[in-house]
Amino acid sequence: MNILLKNITEFADRITQDLDLLLIDVIIRGDERNRVIEIFIDGEMGISAETCAEVCSKIKEMIDEQDLIKGKYRLEVSSPGIDRSLKFLRQYPKHIKRKFEIVYVEGESTIKLMANLLKIDGEDLFFFDGKKELAINFNKIKSAKVQISF
Repeated sequence: MNILLKNITEFADRITQDLDLLLIDVIIRGDERNRVIEIFIDGEMGISAETCAEVCSKIKEMIDEQDLIKGKYRLEVSSPGIDRSLKFLRQYPKHIKRKFEIVYVEGESTIKLMANLLKIDGEDLFFFDGKKELAINFNKIKSAKVQISF
């Protein structure tokens, strides 16, 4: 991890923790003349545009105070979006009753399935695949994406 990414990630993590939010990812792209910093955050009950703006303002202030970036840059703060896999257990409760594409490890096998999230008990997530209910420990999940139904 380069030093700029490390510093911005630390700032963003501190700010999101203070606001009881989750830092999902930090991506830096572009070059010195046209740098773009993307920060993805989430909350247990979702995230609002106002919250993203608040986090953006605080991170920008820290970047500018520390003079981390020479030249112009663009800072974007948003929710991770529906196409990203959930990363933290705290992200799951707001998705109870929603359909997921889940990839998890069971013994030596990797299993992929579509199922609805029924409930959460500790670190166990309970899904229904249309035939049976199954419990999957959070630590066995490799990816879990919420599926949009129209």
